[in-house]
Amino acid sequence: MPDQDQAELRLSAARLRQEHEDYDAAINAMIATGCDALRVQRMKKKKLAIKDKLTQIEDQVIPDIIA
Repeated sequence: MPDQDQAELRLSAARLRQEHEDYDAAINAMIATGCDALRVQRMKKKKLAIKDKLTQIEDQVIPDIIA
């Protein structure tokens, strides 16, 4: 994989990590303020989707090498 592509993937991964942390903070704030469970559940689902995208990108950057 060319260095440019790998750099772009790493940048995307960093953005997704930050977005995942932001969702985590938002979910914790919603729980603390007593927001309805449906909204919290939707936020958790979005957070999980971001985590899945992040895992997929990290798998592209760090190939699975069987030794």
